[in-house]
Formats: sequence, structure tokens, C-alpha cells
Amino acid sequence: MGRWSGFRITLTQVFKPKLTGDYPKHKRPKPERFHGRHVLNRYEDGMEKCIGCELCAAVCPAKCIYVRGSDNSPEAPVSPGERYGFVYEINYLRCIHCDLCVEACPTEAITETKLFEFSFANRDDAIYTKRELLVDDDGRARRQPWELWLGGEDDHTSAWMRATAPSGQAAFEGKVAWSGELGFGVRSPERGQSAVPALEAGAPSGAPGDDEVALG
Repeated sequence: MGRWSGFRITLTQVFKPKLTGDYPKHKRPKPERFHGRHVLNRYEDGMEKCIGCELCAAVCPAKCIYVRGSDNSPEAPVSPGERYGFVYEINYLRCIHCDLCVEACPTEAITETKLFEFSFANRDDAIYTKRELLVDDDGRARRQPWELWLGGEDDHTSAWMRATAPSGQAAFEGKVAWSGELGFGVRSPERGQSAVPALEAGAPSGAPGDDEVALG
């Protein structure tokens, strides 16, 4: 029996369910707050959310973002504000996907999809310009030839922005505090961490009531 003892773990694994998927034809679901390839969002009327404030470039620890703002034309404004992002570039040879740019943006212009499968044949392709980053007329990320899109990777971008319980205050769970996006409208908030158990078990004294909690 000694000669077979080394196969004990192997044999026990043989009869367990297989975790190997048919990748890349099928992808496993990503976590709700997964950090992937960026997109520049637009409002529901098609106007760009970016106002060229350059806060994302200032906060980036990898210095991979380059932004230059310009004044909007009164006759044909690009964004609702006085300025818009005239130049927007992200160098993915430097980007560490920390999401600090998303956190710094005052208009929710820059968010991250769940796509991480992309590689480059040359260094120029690694620098995404505004043309590649800005969503199309359907609010979807513009697909590039070197990216592996199977569908759904841009359904929920930067979901952590919709975690609506600042400082752990359950009374803020489910309260929408963000603008709509082209192609998606106003996205639903994340499900609160304490709202569901409280409603299922019967809210104890001091817990937020139904008028304070709206589940997404």
C-alpha cells in the first residue's frame, strides 16, 4: 500500500466536480468590484461626463493618465460644464488598476469594466486615447482588435461606486447619489450589507426602517 499512498490526494480529487472551464470561450463571473479596462462615460443625452479637471491624472500613483481640458463651444458644447476633456490618454504599460482615478473623478466620467484580457503587439496600442476610451452611442466600451470581449464585461462598471453606506451608516444603503449613463440609465445600488438580514429577521430597535432602506 505504501507505493500508492502518494496518489491518495490525486485519487480523492478525481471524483470531485471539475472547476476547469472552457476558457477563453467561456469566462467565469468576475467579482462585483473587479478592476479592469477603463471607459469614459457619457450622460443619457450623449454629452460627455469628463470636464477636463485633471484630478484623475493628479491622483494616479503610476502617472499613467494624461489629460488636457479645453473650453466648451457655446454653439456645440461637448459636456454640460464650461470645460471638457480635449485630450485623454491612459498608458496601460504603467496602469496598476488601483481605481484611484475613479474615486477622484467628480462627475463619474471614468470607470472600469471587468475586461482584463488584452495585450498589445506594439507599444503604441498600449496608450489608449479618448477615441478608444469614450463609450459608443449605445454606452458600450469600444472594442479593440486586441481585446477579448465575450459580452457583459461592461454591464457593471466600477460597482464599488454604488456602495451606498458611507462610514457604515446603514441609513444610506440603497440611496442613489449618482447620475445616469448613456445606454444604462441610473444604475442600481449595491445590495447593503445589513439591510437584507435586518429585513429578513425583523429589524431590531435602532435598525433603519423600510422608509430608510431601498434595496437595489
